[in-house]
Amino acid sequence: MSIAEGDPAPDFTLPASGGRTVSLSAMKGKPFILYFYPKADTPGCTKEACAFEEAGVTLGKMGLNVIGVSPDKMKPIETFADKYSLRFPLASDADHAVAEAYGCWVEKSMYGRKYMGIDRSTFLIDAEGKIAKAWRKVSVTGHVDAVLKAARELGA
Repeated sequence: MSIAEGDPAPDFTLPASGGRTVSLSAMKGKPFILYFYPKADTPGCTKEACAFEEAGVTLGKMGLNVIGVSPDKMKPIETFADKYSLRFPLASDADHAVAEAYGCWVEKSMYGRKYMGIDRSTFLIDAEGKIAKAWRKVSVTGHVDAVLKAARELGA
């Protein structure tokens, strides 16, 4: 299953870092960024999370919140958030149901071995809860800048 720009964002409610809970319904009426990353505290995921954290002030001025989602359990997520002083919520999608709903839980291959995992993806969700912009198979370098540019173009 895959969702496209203009589609309603699939509903979710997940536990998140700092004892928080994140949900689509709580974000209603506010645009936000929802990004999926494979594993806490790995090089690419750390670079991406730190880039979103560094852009936090700019995103805040635009009225945009960020929510990161991985299939990790809460303990490694909390450790990751604390280690890098990540203030935005990192959510645990341990059963990968939300990743599946967003089309980010895919078959991957490494060294000839096939397995299921997260396809690094980002979604800009508008105030009405629709997918305004989707990025699939994200390359971390320069990605946050591309998200900021798209958010500005959408008037966020």
